[in-house]
Amino acid sequence: MKIIGFLKDDHKKTGLLKGNNITELSCSTIEAINSRNIGKFQKDTNYEVEEVNILPPVSPSKIVCVGLNYRDHAAELNMDLPEEPIIFIKPPTSVVGHLDDIIYPASSSQVDFEGELGIVLSKEARNVKSEDAADYIGGYTALNDVTARDLQRKDGQWTRAKSFDTFCPIGPCIETDLDPMNQNISLKLNGEFKQKSNTKNMIFNVYELVEFISNVMTLKPGDVIATGTPPGVGPMNIGDTVEVAIEGIGILKNFIKKG
Repeated sequence: MKIIGFLKDDHKKTGLLKGNNITELSCSTIEAINSRNIGKFQKDTNYEVEEVNILPPVSPSKIVCVGLNYRDHAAELNMDLPEEPIIFIKPPTSVVGHLDDIIYPASSSQVDFEGELGIVLSKEARNVKSEDAADYIGGYTALNDVTARDLQRKDGQWTRAKSFDTFCPIGPCIETDLDPMNQNISLKLNGEFKQKSNTKNMIFNVYELVEFISNVMTLKPGDVIATGTPPGVGPMNIGDTVEVAIEGIGILKNFIKKG
């Protein structure tokens, strides 16, 4: 099932997305992705997607990102495969939703897209084993790990480059029933494909990532793991439209605006 967050009449709501229809739920996103009987939360209120404003599907306490996690991306860069995941964090203030603007900061001259699969945690995870990781995953979403590449090179580390407000679009929904091991992932810039791959090309799969990261830090319900980007990363410009598409989830669309 697809769980979506939306705004209607200035009220934040949770819904069940089927096609173009949203059925309102009387529960939070976390309760929805943990539920084995979503029917008990369904209300009689329905909306068309065009009638509402789509919100980020979760409000994470942190977004833990993974660098260089696709074999085809490593080959593109002529880099050796990492022996363990390379992780960094984006702040929750970087999160925006589907159809929101990505603000191009005045301090940067190169802002890049990075389309990724996002893991959404459904409950607190600490020292989880990979064989148990599925029990802590509520679902999956699309994510764009926007990066000020020139500042990343200048600083020699990634915090500033990854952390600007609006630099983490997430959405449009959380898909709770998805095989994360074999889904097509792509990114279009102004309608032109820039990234194309499949999650089977990940170096460390989603369950291995939950194990590795949860043995470093406690993951909270609603936290998101960005699982790395495939080859084809490149710059965006003011006025551009960027779309991350993941099979089984949908399309996350955003617009680049001047800061």
